[in-house]
Amino acid sequence: MTEDSDWVERFPGLSRLDLPTKQLLTKRSTIVRVPKNTMVFGPGKSPENMLFLLDGTVRVQQVSETGHQIVLYRIEAGQSCVLTTACLLAYDDYSAEGIAESVVKAAAVPREVFDDLVAGSKPFRDFVFAAFSKRLTDLFLMIDEVAFQRVDVRLADKLIKLSSGADSVSTTHQKLSVELGTAREVISRQLQEFQRRGWIEQARGSVTLKDRQQLQTLANHNA
Repeated sequence: MTEDSDWVERFPGLSRLDLPTKQLLTKRSTIVRVPKNTMVFGPGKSPENMLFLLDGTVRVQQVSETGHQIVLYRIEAGQSCVLTTACLLAYDDYSAEGIAESVVKAAAVPREVFDDLVAGSKPFRDFVFAAFSKRLTDLFLMIDEVAFQRVDVRLADKLIKLSSGADSVSTTHQKLSVELGTAREVISRQLQEFQRRGWIEQARGSVTLKDRQQLQTLANHNA
């Protein structure tokens, strides 16, 4: 038995399935590995498998015809890809792209197995739609932020979250603009203002948080 043969147990919703269904998933799935910065899926492509992430992070982003980008969400270890779920259910092509932010390992379950389980297994169907509903709620919140929240508030919040408690964030103005769905110039102006206030210090490819408390106070306007 390999270390990945019990991957189903790493997903709470799947671990509650009956033994025959678990065995079907593990027997019919394939463990795939994707290098960092590789496109896992992209617009116009049809999903052939349901993906369950075991290791790494995948960034799902929308790219407009003019090249404008916005991060929709990230898939972390222990999660399934809701966009893949939607495309499988609708027999549709991807409308966004997924980029491996690190080395990624995932269990790929073929479309026909996914279809059979959605139709015949209530616990599996419940797992699929629970994950789908949660991500849909997150997307509505993201739309609300982009449409109605102040950029300075969202930027302060994003810097704190990306820092994960560290003193600095490895990022660029362009990456932050993609994260927040706004223009690079807007991010640059706001970072300059944060620096003028003494809250941050900028360097090439990084932002140092000099006054986390002030950033947190501003970010709390998102609450």
